[in-house]
Amino acid sequence: MSNAATHTLKLPGAMLARGFWLYVWRIETPKGEFLYIGRTGDSSSPHASPPFTRMTQHLGKQKNSNALRRNLLNAGIEAEDCEVFDLIAHGPIFDEVPSKGTREERMELHKPLRDIVAAMEKQLADDLRDAGYNVLNVVHCKKPLDVVLWKNVRSTFAAHFERLGNS
Repeated sequence: MSNAATHTLKLPGAMLARGFWLYVWRIETPKGEFLYIGRTGDSSSPHASPPFTRMTQHLGKQKNSNALRRNLLNAGIEAEDCEVFDLIAHGPIFDEVPSKGTREERMELHKPLRDIVAAMEKQLADDLRDAGYNVLNVVHCKKPLDVVLWKNVRSTFAAHFERLGNS
């Protein structure tokens, strides 16, 4: 017997825009709700993919890009057993750097933006964890936080995570 079913997914076209984004996966699992925090803007190249690209990579089988799936497995959860994957993405905070110039020149433009967003990614993960959410991943970043930019970004996520607004 087949377990066939019909499902739908609505994707805003804006989530196809390249650039530096912050995102939170809210996952309803057999073990309760978990969050996964991420960003776009590669560390190894001058590219900044859209959230849609990261969405498919996170749930795929390629071990170098499926961090969400791996974190779920580390928690003893199969991705296919989850009830809902809800992606909350904010951005692009910065546009992707222009594709002209050498790779080294593009990386010099890319790195400062990547570092700003990486610091916010860490702060978002820490703040959500401190607010009592079950965050699957630990984000490591020693770059300084742009407090002014962070205040605005944090408020957008607080609209989706009630306890974040109260912490």
